[in-house]
Amino acid sequence: MTKQLPICSLSLDLDNQWSYMKTHGDAGWETYPSYLDLVVPRALEILDRFGWKITFFIVGQDAALEKNRDALQAIAAAGHEIGNHSFNHEPWLHLYTKQQTVDEITRAEEAIEAATGCHPRGFRGPGYSLSRTTIEVLAERNYLYDASTLPTYLGPLARWYYFHTTNLTPEEKKQRKILFGGLREGFRPLKPYFWEVGDRRLLEIPVTTMPILKLPFHFSYLLYIATYSPTLSLLYFRSALAMCRALRIEPSLLLHPLDFLGGDDSDDLAFFPAMKLSGRTKCNYLSALLLTLNAARRAVGIGNHCDLTGSIDA
Repeated sequence: MTKQLPICSLSLDLDNQWSYMKTHGDAGWETYPSYLDLVVPRALEILDRFGWKITFFIVGQDAALEKNRDALQAIAAAGHEIGNHSFNHEPWLHLYTKQQTVDEITRAEEAIEAATGCHPRGFRGPGYSLSRTTIEVLAERNYLYDASTLPTYLGPLARWYYFHTTNLTPEEKKQRKILFGGLREGFRPLKPYFWEVGDRRLLEIPVTTMPILKLPFHFSYLLYIATYSPTLSLLYFRSALAMCRALRIEPSLLLHPLDFLGGDDSDDLAFFPAMKLSGRTKCNYLSALLLTLNAARRAVGIGNHCDLTGSIDA
């Protein structure tokens, strides 16, 4: 009998074009421009090639717009898990009051369920934003897990790059002053753990970074490395997976829409790393990375990962 590969979880934060423009401070985001009609078919085709069912974290505002319904329904129809990625996709969610947080999460739930027929049981904050208030609201609403933490020391560097490529006002920069977190994020655990909320517990599934070094290896980061050397990108990824296996970490890995889009698909997002590549080239690089993952791990959605590992009973 062939030995079954160890598992990992795989998710895609379905941030739309308008949300990137909004965070970047670009005009025109209020019309909610969308690239979901391009991203979703590409993502579903590649995932189907590997036979994977993953988690898509959907933004409530997108679910509320009729023009996005076909794309979102296609995700659910393909059997993928649907998660909550907030309603307004504001990376300063951690600054919300309790009532604002309740409204944000419930509005997203209602819109997502209306669009897809699926009630989310997992949440990821935009820009890895998380607060004690958010944890409390999720626990009170009986969420199975949160997946908002990114344990890395590179948050301040990512924020510096972000601020130097945006059109933000000083007030907007102040609002985003702890975007991507600080150095202390690097001390967070890589393995799943629980938040205690009164008599409730909420499972935290961190986005995995390289053990010990805490360097990111989500796919956007790997594709950025591939702009310099595809070979180096693959080597880096294999090393990270090997370290996870050695330390018995079942990784939770992350995709973004721009992993499937290139500069020839959108002129409005050229400020993002790796957007100088064409869409076809990026999808080819991504497919090579996913092929490497497929040889090492069996990819599942985050909710399924929780169930299979028994983490919710740990």
